[in-house]
Amino acid sequence: MSDQDLNEYQLGKVLLIDKPLECTSFQVVNKIRWVIRKSYKLKKIKVGHAGTLDPLATGLLILCTGRKTKEIESYQAQTKEYTGKLMLGATTPSYDMETEVDKRFPTEHIAPQALKAIEKEFTGEQLQRPPVFSAVHIDGKRAYDLARKGLRPDVPRRLIEIHSLELDVSAFPEVAFKAKCSKGTYIRSLVRDIGEALDSGAYMTELRRTAIGDFSVEDAFSVDELVRVIQESVNG
Repeated sequence: MSDQDLNEYQLGKVLLIDKPLECTSFQVVNKIRWVIRKSYKLKKIKVGHAGTLDPLATGLLILCTGRKTKEIESYQAQTKEYTGKLMLGATTPSYDMETEVDKRFPTEHIAPQALKAIEKEFTGEQLQRPPVFSAVHIDGKRAYDLARKGLRPDVPRRLIEIHSLELDVSAFPEVAFKAKCSKGTYIRSLVRDIGEALDSGAYMTELRRTAIGDFSVEDAFSVDELVRVIQESVNG
């Protein structure tokens, strides 16, 4: 098949999606793949994402189609930027709101200057343990599958880097944050570690990925908008 016989999505496109809340990255990929196949009457088309987002997170999701799927790893390796919120004084097994609060801790001893010290403490390279409720493979199984069965597998630490961290305590004990980090960083784990470093607990209440490398969520389509773009590309 010549290049002239291939449509733009088979040749390869990089698509920027603003993933909605309570939708998995896999569901987004499946929907866009289905729309491309249906619109162009294809038996198959390669579509993949360059770094998953949890269902409770929103924001930038990079999709690659056709020949561009070969470049997915290069996008995955780029610096990520996130904004979000954490709640001090409690923890959950998943480190976010997927599971119920299991423990509560005091917060009265936490002074604003302690949060400023935390910003410096967590900037740089560090070993981080991913959440048990994550897609990390443990002996060939997803950690979250084991966790949902009541098991607590030992998830190995991995080397990550936090390039910058900003904390806003104006709504204490809720803390807004902005973080730039390397591939493989779990913001939920960062939140957990911040709580422990403050001799308290913390869990994530909100997360949004705002950038991957030079790609910004401000340039992203909603899922419905992208569906319309694909359909209109066929109709001319």
